[in-house]
Formats: sequence, structure tokens, C-alpha cells
Amino acid sequence: MATLLHIDTSLNGENSHSRAVTAAFRRAWEGEHPQGRVIHRDLDADPVPHLRAAAYYAGYTAPADQSPEQRAAFALRAELIEEAEAADVILLSAPMYNYSIPSTLKAWIDHVFAVGRTAMTENPSLAGKPAVVVTSRGGSFREGTPQHGNDYVQSYLRQALGAGLGMDVTFIVPELTLAPVVPAMAGLVPLFEASRAESLAAAESHARELAIRLAA
Repeated sequence: MATLLHIDTSLNGENSHSRAVTAAFRRAWEGEHPQGRVIHRDLDADPVPHLRAAAYYAGYTAPADQSPEQRAAFALRAELIEEAEAADVILLSAPMYNYSIPSTLKAWIDHVFAVGRTAMTENPSLAGKPAVVVTSRGGSFREGTPQHGNDYVQSYLRQALGAGLGMDVTFIVPELTLAPVVPAMAGLVPLFEASRAESLAAAESHARELAIRLAA
């Protein structure tokens, strides 16, 4: 039985474009693999705290040598790490906020990025695990656009999740999401609609492919 870890971060609730795409992925996954397990974390509704010193340094201390404070502080890190390790696929929503990822997602990564276990070790425990990242943005950052080169979401997550944790990262990018609500972008609505449709289709296709592969 394969497990999907589904993490949402958008603050826009039912109006979120990234949540719409992760929901499409999840529906397709469950349709192909109804006996599978889904763990859903909504980091906007229930954010994890920023990593503090006690929890950070406890990761470098053998469990038997941890102080009571370190054991208590490391409990959440252990839960998040074990949750990621147990998942067969990790689905992340990472809308672009101020050129980068939501701070809630950064906090989750900081907890999961454990040197000697999930990262910076010969056999990181998340190596090879598929990570599907839905990164929506209000404009476009493609080559040839005025904002090209200012996207720090994909570059950071490619480094942190891919090079750092060893995961197999796929990006789905719904763009121009502000076109329907910003009058100056009205002419871009058809491009937004095409991007949304393409993103939903890509999410569904990739979910089915992964579910079938893991259920085999």
C-alpha cells in the first residue's frame, strides 16, 4: 500500500491555484490507487514552528545522550522526518510569495533536513523519492519575460529537495494567476487559462503514472 504525503501551504484557501492543482493530483492518485494512504498537512492552517536551537542540536546528539529539553524539542522533527520517510510520494504546494517559498514550507524543510540522516550522508533516507512541487505565481518568470531570472522558488527547491535530500523533483507551474483579477493583465487571461488547464492535466497524468507504478 503506497503512501502519499500531501502538503499544502497557500494562505488563499479555496481560492488557491496551487491547492486546486494539488487537489487534482490527489484525486487522480486516489482514483488509481484507492487502497493507498494519504497524509495531508495544511501548513497554513496548522503551521510547524520555526526550527529552534534545542531541536536543531538534538539532531546531532545520540538519543540516549539527549537532555529532556532536547528530547521534547526533537519530537516534532522526528515525527515530520518519519512521515516523509514513510511516504512513497511527497506532494508539495509552493506558491511564490515575494519571489520565494512560503515561510511555512521553509520551516517544514528545516525540520526534515537532518544532517546524517536525510541529508549530507552517503545514503540519505529520502533519496530517490518522488517529490511533486506545484509552484503557482501571479505573473510569468519564463525566459523572455521581464521577470525572467527572479524565480527563487524552483532554484531553491531544486537544491534543497533535489541536491540536498536526494529526491526526484518534478515541478508543475501554474502561472499568471493574477490575470483574472488585475485589470492591467486582462489581455493575459487566455494564457492564464491555458496554463491552469495544462497544470491540472499534468498533475492528473503524473499522479496516475506514479500511483500505477507504485501499486504494481
